[in-house]
Amino acid sequence: MCPKKLLYLIITIILHPLASSAQINTERVMNIGRNALYFEDYILSIQYFNQVINAKPYLCEPYFFRGLAKLNLDDYLGADEDCTRAIECNPYVVSAYQVRGLARINLKDFDGAIEDYRKALKYDPENISIWHNLSLCYMEQEDYDTADATLDSLTKISPRYDKAFLLKSFVQMEKKDTAEAIRCIDHSIDLSPYDGDNWSAKAIILLQTKQYKEAEECLDQSIRLSIRNVPNYINRAMARYNQNNLRGAMDDYDRALDAEPNNFIGRYNRGLLRSQLGDYNNAIEDFNVVLNQKPDEMMAVFNRALLFEKTGDLQQAIKDYSTVLDKYPNFAYGYQKRAEAYRKTGQNKAALRDEDKLLRMALDEQFGDKSDRDDNETRTESDKDVRNFNKLVTAEDEGENKYQEKYRGRIQNNNVEIKMMPLAVISYYESEDEVNNHINYNRTIENLNKVSTSKKKLLITTRERPIDEKEMNEHFNSINRLSAEIAQQPHNYMLRFLRALDYYLVQDLYNAIDDINEAIALKDDFSAAYFMRAVINCKRLEYEKAENDYDFTRSTAADTERNSMMMAYDNVRKDLNKVIELEPDFACAYYNRACISAMLKDFIGALNDLNKAIETDSNLPEAYYNRGLINIFIGNDKQGINDLSKAGELGVAQAYNVMKRFTIAENE
Repeated sequence: MCPKKLLYLIITIILHPLASSAQINTERVMNIGRNALYFEDYILSIQYFNQVINAKPYLCEPYFFRGLAKLNLDDYLGADEDCTRAIECNPYVVSAYQVRGLARINLKDFDGAIEDYRKALKYDPENISIWHNLSLCYMEQEDYDTADATLDSLTKISPRYDKAFLLKSFVQMEKKDTAEAIRCIDHSIDLSPYDGDNWSAKAIILLQTKQYKEAEECLDQSIRLSIRNVPNYINRAMARYNQNNLRGAMDDYDRALDAEPNNFIGRYNRGLLRSQLGDYNNAIEDFNVVLNQKPDEMMAVFNRALLFEKTGDLQQAIKDYSTVLDKYPNFAYGYQKRAEAYRKTGQNKAALRDEDKLLRMALDEQFGDKSDRDDNETRTESDKDVRNFNKLVTAEDEGENKYQEKYRGRIQNNNVEIKMMPLAVISYYESEDEVNNHINYNRTIENLNKVSTSKKKLLITTRERPIDEKEMNEHFNSINRLSAEIAQQPHNYMLRFLRALDYYLVQDLYNAIDDINEAIALKDDFSAAYFMRAVINCKRLEYEKAENDYDFTRSTAADTERNSMMMAYDNVRKDLNKVIELEPDFACAYYNRACISAMLKDFIGALNDLNKAIETDSNLPEAYYNRGLINIFIGNDKQGINDLSKAGELGVAQAYNVMKRFTIAENE
């Protein structure tokens, strides 16, 4: 049976679940499902895994991968159930225990997760990720002695695994052994001195022990090495504030808020700092932002009231004081300040009422119960004691979730990467972006939209988005309809191309390529077909590399696998060469060829193509962004930063974060 007829049968089964499930090629459908999973089309991948499960319910693999997809969709109960089915089919699959462990962690079933990790270690006793997560589970349960012993086992298995010593430092802090915590984190730094997380972790310990100068030095290192620097700036601001370097603290809050404008701690603390420095109007603006996010943040309301009073807006100050006192009727200082504001506005009776209340409260405190206020110089975000209104806010552990981001698993990528913008594709769908609204014009796509029978308009985008379940069914129906039309018009290249796009959108890259090849055979000057064949083949290669954990750039010349992979990428470039030959003004063709060249470490070729893409379309933001990254990578920092600046101007928001990182590293 030919591949397209086979897929037609598969699609019929998807649309008509009562049909016989035994007829599908389960291996082929599994591969399509895993491909969809890799490209984060989780809902679509589940539909494919369902077909395999219906056909062969005794297989372990489809349950496992469906569970993995559900985990990515935050369906933790469903992930647990699917991994349980996978384990019932084959109890020796370590990955199933790992994924079920992560699902159970998210369900707060730490005992169940520990049981899974212990079972997995029987089959894979040197799996670092399992030991890592097992240690964190014990930490979540506050069983620090067992966590410490587990981490000791991990360090014996992998003595150079720096994260084990990082976790041990957390354990020692919980056990109140600061000296041992510092020793552990120093060893982690010795093992991995270029990991910014290690330096920031040490800084947090030093902040907790009021070693502010040393904490600032560690944060300087972390900022040079890290990408996610908002917490580092906020922590360094705290270190600087406690050394009376208010301007330095202000500068750090400014940097943090440039990158993350709605950061609560940054906004609140900058508001307090601006108030101390006499910048009252800007301080009010900071507290306004805080209150837009958290209208019930009474300490922000009270601070804003003080600022309104200082700027002469007494009525607004009284309104804010009253809001706070309605919430905290025993807040003495609130009555004092409102009474002062009432006096200034001539509302003497109201002032007398507040002053009488103050007198009674003073007597109650003198002769009744005394409520103690803590003497800490800072407060945590969850501290709702309004008397701490003038304290800077510090980050805090988040209860049961305080270790959540530190879990390791195949569905998590906690290291934020600086990476190039993706390939441009022809699609019907694009992620919304309020800032980057650049339209990639191409006359071939415009002509396709004129003749296409689809109600949706084709576009060229780098912001490709996965389709939802409704759209998925629409494209399956479209494949059925187009298949019937192709049977009647076998030489219609446009029908082949449109069906190829449908296949591509449901992640069946193999049948998509078959249809693209047919379209090109029927019309050898069809530039859009060459363009999409390059895209689809590139994505297929990306998936195959990830599945095989293969680094095609390694330098063994005799490596046949490498040679085969390089030839495949060369064919992708040949397709893009053809597009450029047919359409010399197609900016996205140059852009995509540059992306392929960069993948192959041909940076000069990539820069040449990005130059040409920008020459053809001077407002192509992704081209500036990628050119900026490549220039920085090869040492042309000034040109790279200029390109990133232009990309940011054109709407690529992350360009500013990357640019700031390199600018700071250069200046410090």
